[in-house]
Amino acid sequence: MSQEIIPQNNRITVDGGIDIFYREAGRISAPKILLLHGFPSSSHQFRNLIPRLATKYHVVAPDLPGFGFTVVPESRGYTYTFESLAKTIGAFVDALKFTKYAIYIFDYGAPTGLRLMLDRPGSVTAIITQNGNAYLQGLGDFWDSLRAYWKDSQGQRDNNC
Repeated sequence: MSQEIIPQNNRITVDGGIDIFYREAGRISAPKILLLHGFPSSSHQFRNLIPRLATKYHVVAPDLPGFGFTVVPESRGYTYTFESLAKTIGAFVDALKFTKYAIYIFDYGAPTGLRLMLDRPGSVTAIITQNGNAYLQGLGDFWDSLRAYWKDSQGQRDNNC
């Protein structure tokens, strides 16, 4: 097995002292893919997938705050919301200097990854989703402005037909 596809365990501190644990494999110059895990799990859930993807991609799988080996100082007063998780993962990809990347979102990682995508238009090149939240009740008020846009856009399209 090539050394570069063997996942390496790393840590990086971001967003006011959050020590993010992550697994990384693949050529640094390869297209990037960010794996966001589900609940109640960690990047460990991707242990068999990472080497397979690493043959073609630079793969990074962080443990979300509150999961796995990522450490959030109690004094930080972290708010465990999808918005906060997306902000922290945004700081994480910034620290890694990722500007363009695909996201693989699973379960709990889906609302985090979708918010990350909306916060960073043009950065996310593709979305692979598995068992992600795709129903309106689960999305909450966060999506109200997008629903209004979709409604207006649809109306405009209907008027143009």
